[in-house]
Amino acid sequence: MTKQWNGKRYHSLNYFLREKFGEKVFKISLDAGFSCPNRDGTISKGGCVFCSERGSGDFAGDRCFSITKQFEDIKTMMNKKWKDGKYIAYFQAYTNTYAPIEVLKAKYDEAVNQEDVVGLAIATRPDCLSDEVLDLLEEYSKKVYTWVELGLQTSKDDTARLINRGYKLEVFEEAVRKLRERNIDVVVHVIFGLPGEDREDMLGTIEYLSKKDVQGIKLHLLHLMKNTPLEILYNKGRLRLLEMEEYLDLITTAITMLPEEMVIHRLTGDAPRELLIGPMWSLRKWEVLNAIDKKLEDEDLYQGKSLR
Repeated sequence: MTKQWNGKRYHSLNYFLREKFGEKVFKISLDAGFSCPNRDGTISKGGCVFCSERGSGDFAGDRCFSITKQFEDIKTMMNKKWKDGKYIAYFQAYTNTYAPIEVLKAKYDEAVNQEDVVGLAIATRPDCLSDEVLDLLEEYSKKVYTWVELGLQTSKDDTARLINRGYKLEVFEEAVRKLRERNIDVVVHVIFGLPGEDREDMLGTIEYLSKKDVQGIKLHLLHLMKNTPLEILYNKGRLRLLEMEEYLDLITTAITMLPEEMVIHRLTGDAPRELLIGPMWSLRKWEVLNAIDKKLEDEDLYQGKSLR
């Protein structure tokens, strides 16, 4: 019998949150005005080669405004489509544990104290999780559902150096261990299409994560955006962009390799149209998602199938 999650062949975030809270739950993406050690010179000044000027927060709120105003503005926009629901305060842009502890606490408090907030999601780097920060996150995890997102992107250290990730795999593993010791869920970002990686390399990262104590995953297509270091690699002929059929094959195969209990938060990412150089097919997001569902159905694939 084919395993399904409310009609989907994978354990989606929407399914997980509805099961957990009994109603629709929305993420409110926030920009708290933080920086990143991979940009301010602590590690590097270039950032990861794919990262946009907004630190992967292109669809987050405006950092010129307070957390409260960002939250209210996005909530008002969402309420035009969905009248009822609860909210996850999602600190998305840049590195959201990279500030003095009192600053972090003030920002997090402002977010979780908004009406109907039931969760806190923190996107950060595994090398920016001091014991003091971890203790703070543990405090929030006892009040609201809390998860931490780590930008791994690849399990290959060679690729990590090429993309200027700025830390080794062992740093990621240590961060996961410490978060799980505090019973905080971990969500990991992976990118398909990084320079120099082939199908075996990309699925190798999935196999690696399938064996780790990780509760969620975000699968992204590499977007080539203007004004990023990646654009230079592309212009030098050191980067080939994935075709849609290649991506569909990678994603559907990856889904079969992931444990059933791991929540899939994303199957493709977003990039602002005005910044995107390619792949241009990625702008047709719903077409891509529907094609993933169809391929899973046509080939009788589902999450965890290859682990059975």
